[in-house]
Amino acid sequence: MYRHVLLIRFHDSATPDDLAGLMRAFERMPERVAGLSAVEWGENDSPEGKNAGFSHCVLMTFADAAARDAYLPHPAHADLKRLFRPLLAELVVVDYLPRRA
Repeated sequence: MYRHVLLIRFHDSATPDDLAGLMRAFERMPERVAGLSAVEWGENDSPEGKNAGFSHCVLMTFADAAARDAYLPHPAHADLKRLFRPLLAELVVVDYLPRRA
């Protein structure tokens, strides 16, 4: 299992309908990309106030790093970016191999 995490801050002009459409596009990605097993999406609700303005998170679970590597140039990823980029104010991406503490 390999994780691909997006921390997102949207432009103030992004509407709830824009975000709902983007969420649906993310949710369809496992149907379109081999090796992508799950996509989770959520809005920050931490009471700690340490989100640095990032309001949303997407967690994508791939079979392995090779599946993630195949996703990056995939046409489905390009389609997703066309929807995503006009809404995006700032993005942090972290990829990792989960390890138990």
